[in-house]
Amino acid sequence: MERTLVLIKPDAMERKLMGKIISVYEQKGFSVSSIKVLKPSRNIAAQHYAELKEKAYFEEILTYITRSEVCAMIIEGENAIGEVRKINGATDPQEADEDTIRRQFAISKAENAVHSSDSAENAEKEIGLWFSEKELHR
Repeated sequence: MERTLVLIKPDAMERKLMGKIISVYEQKGFSVSSIKVLKPSRNIAAQHYAELKEKAYFEEILTYITRSEVCAMIIEGENAIGEVRKINGATDPQEADEDTIRRQFAISKAENAVHSSDSAENAEKEIGLWFSEKELHR
């Protein structure tokens, strides 16, 4: 069994889409093992997006992800990392397949509703960033 971090981003949370998005993962056979809603600090956002620090849009991303609440969750299941990324769809919702979360719920490439880890290494790092040991339901 594999696990991945998923964030339902501010644009989707502001539009009250949390339940709909979670149900998509559940209907595809995945389980939510830990979940919380929080307004990310600038510090956690900067750590999460550290690999983008040199990009011109880094400040824009930090402002976006910290503007309101996000839903952070750990999704578990067979091949969770790759399968959840398929369920989410392409970063640009116009390029995403019809039945993906981003095609259905994203506003734009910048406000694209969800994030999920892109590798096993990043999943563990991101889970450790967003969840304390006592918040993990194993």
